[in-house]
Amino acid sequence: MTRKINVGGVEIGGGAPISVQSMCNTRTDDVEATVSQILRLEKAGCDIIRVAVPDMAAAKAVGEIRKRIHIPLVADIHFDYRLALASLDGGVDKVRINPGNIGSADRVRAVARACEARHVPIRIGVNSGSVERELLAKYGGPTAEAMVESALNHARLLEDVGFGDIAVSVKSSTVRRTVEAYRLMAQRTDYPLHLGVTEAGTEYLGTVNSAVGIGTLLSEGIGDTVRVSLTADPEREVEAGIAILKAAGVRSGGVKFVSCPTCGRTKIDLVALANEVESRLKNCKRDITVAVMGCVVNGPGEAREADFGVAGGDGEGVLFKKGRFVKKLPYERLAEGLLEMIGESGE
Repeated sequence: MTRKINVGGVEIGGGAPISVQSMCNTRTDDVEATVSQILRLEKAGCDIIRVAVPDMAAAKAVGEIRKRIHIPLVADIHFDYRLALASLDGGVDKVRINPGNIGSADRVRAVARACEARHVPIRIGVNSGSVERELLAKYGGPTAEAMVESALNHARLLEDVGFGDIAVSVKSSTVRRTVEAYRLMAQRTDYPLHLGVTEAGTEYLGTVNSAVGIGTLLSEGIGDTVRVSLTADPEREVEAGIAILKAAGVRSGGVKFVSCPTCGRTKIDLVALANEVESRLKNCKRDITVAVMGCVVNGPGEAREADFGVAGGDGEGVLFKKGRFVKKLPYERLAEGLLEMIGESGE
């Protein structure tokens, strides 16, 4: 089991529930835009949010941002240790940094001491594109072994100054390499692991790549927190992260949605029906299973197994609740009928 860290009240590692993270794509020094986006992400289910801190203007903004949000705030720092110190003064809950790229041991020690005084952990974030030249030469490229050695070297700089409140990520844009790197990290350390496939792609392909990479690792018991990296609205990252955790069986709660792929037997517009029901149940927090099925072959069985379900017929459908027939409705009323039945149920 990994060691446990605490990020602004959210525990990571040590058997704690796996959290979902995202990162703002606003300018951090635009406080209004950044806070607005974070509040939307909170509503979507984000547990921890990160902001870029590329300059002192951004570092000075994090204090005001922190006051106006409700989830832990992480500062993403590169190269300049003073940005980390300023962000810590502003009240950030975690710092993402690579100790090897901020300068001398004294600077590493200064950041570690400031974090230690505030009980703020540090995430060492290694990407395949950030591996040091000497390691690229040693391993012939940004291999899994190169990323892991880079991460351990960075961690050693912190451990050498007595700081062990550390999380680690070793991300690649290649799914297989990402999985290999995290497997190696899990074998060699007890640091909590922040999972992700970096530069995963646009919403569709990025979600697929992330689901394969993150899902594989979660199924092996590896990983303590996740961030799905998408070229898309960060809200989509959070939704994808939650869906991956549910599919991997490591998070429960909320609606489990079941629908069939349609075929030549389907005699209703199942795609439209399923999309409408799923969309309207998007914010439902109840731990229920809802099935929207298209025909008489598998439909009744799946619908009966769900808490609430509909099985399509010829221009109509049958509603089920807890395995029992409720009523038959024409297609045009199926969505509303199903949603009304779910809304009226106190179970």
